[in-house]
Amino acid sequence: MKVGLVLDDTLDTPDGVQQHVLIVGAWLTDQGHEVHYLVGATTRTDIPNVHSLSKNLHMRFNGNRMSMPLPTSRRKLRAFLAAERFDVLHVQVPYSPFMAGRLILAAPATTAIVGTFHILPYSGSVVFANRALAIWNRRSGRRFDKMLAVSAPAREFAHSAYGYDAEVVPNPINLAQFMNATSDSQTTNIVFLGRLVERKGAQHLLHAVTYLRDHGLYTGDLQVYIGGKGELRAELERYIQANGLSEMVRLYGFVDETHKALFLAQADIAVYPSTAGESFGIVLLEAMAAGRGVVLAGNNPGYEAVMQPYPSQLFDPTDMVQFAEKLAWYLDRPVERDAAATVQKAYVQHFDIGIVGARLLTIYTRALQSRRGV
Repeated sequence: MKVGLVLDDTLDTPDGVQQHVLIVGAWLTDQGHEVHYLVGATTRTDIPNVHSLSKNLHMRFNGNRMSMPLPTSRRKLRAFLAAERFDVLHVQVPYSPFMAGRLILAAPATTAIVGTFHILPYSGSVVFANRALAIWNRRSGRRFDKMLAVSAPAREFAHSAYGYDAEVVPNPINLAQFMNATSDSQTTNIVFLGRLVERKGAQHLLHAVTYLRDHGLYTGDLQVYIGGKGELRAELERYIQANGLSEMVRLYGFVDETHKALFLAQADIAVYPSTAGESFGIVLLEAMAAGRGVVLAGNNPGYEAVMQPYPSQLFDPTDMVQFAEKLAWYLDRPVERDAAATVQKAYVQHFDIGIVGARLLTIYTRALQSRRGV
């Protein structure tokens, strides 16, 4: 097949939707399909068949930094689609009416269109914005042959806000990238990896670690590694200095894809204290695949969907005492950490791109057959 993976945003950032697009695209290419990336303003040249179809403005949305496309020429989109003749367009949803929306409406009748819905709202204003976007995109929304959602909570929001009847197909991970990562660290390590923004909760982790130390909940040798960049970095640095955590806590900064598995492999406890706005939890799966210990997650709906088999590993990030006690319980129990690592590594197999990709190919084929009446 010739597949166009459509994303209004840039490919320059390593966020979850971008990871979804790149993992799916690489796997489809490995299977012999021709993959093109139809995206907003992007500077990447290391991937073949990348088409920057718009200029983008940077903005905040749903607790994230992202970019929104400016209006793209309908004539140029029609000419592009006529020249490329895609079998399938796979659109990341929600999408802007100015780029992906126009692309959908310009697509030939013989092109199947599949969507994947990716978000859960972080606030009431995001709910309102999505309901308004659903009205704006009503015409293009009727063009989809199949709608998917990355989790049951995302499916519910897709239905309530947009009226989509979606099938759950989870975000995939490339297990081979993570499963063979090892660490020779001799200390007990807590690891966080994510953007340093309020909803991801790195500040809650520091508060819990401070409480843990001050109340003697764990007295062993402990190191806390925080990977990521973002607007809270200066605030976190000040907190570390003010609370005497410099010997225990290290801010690594941005961890790129080539070093992510090794960074996560240090984790006796990988912790993700996000409070809201998560539609899935690909970071949880990566930590399960690479880590040598237990994965703990904030009890928001997207993370709960991933952690469904392990409810005892969920916690309220804003409850400092509960958070600290959860950390202390696992810090004192290496046998339980090892047992959690074993079952997590078995569980994460279900999300490998080989399995999820095969499902996507079946969906593409059925959508294309329905579209072309064969």
